[in-house]
Amino acid sequence: MVNNVSTVGRNGVHDFILVRATAVILTFYTIYMVGFFTFGPDLNYETWTAFFGKLSTKVFTMLALLSVLIHAWIGLWQVLTDYIKPAAIRALIQFAVVTVLFVYLFSGFFIVWGA
Repeated sequence: MVNNVSTVGRNGVHDFILVRATAVILTFYTIYMVGFFTFGPDLNYETWTAFFGKLSTKVFTMLALLSVLIHAWIGLWQVLTDYIKPAAIRALIQFAVVTVLFVYLFSGFFIVWGA
């Protein structure tokens, strides 16, 4: 049996709640973006920069990005623990996944906040 020390949550219930909560956040973000594309003004550079210049859009985008990363980590952790049995190989793959997810997080931060 694999210990749950590698997951984001403390146990299966926490992981379950985190996956559902991140799915809800991503659903609302999708509705938000579809609403902008459907009911917003014609899409051009000025409209796009004004939309992403709003603090609410930046915060919501970062929350959505963080939700994607948490959702992905829990899902990948479950798949890796189910199908990769050698601990050393699983640890190496998990390290690679975490590294990529952190790169995505920092890239997203710098892209959204323009730092």
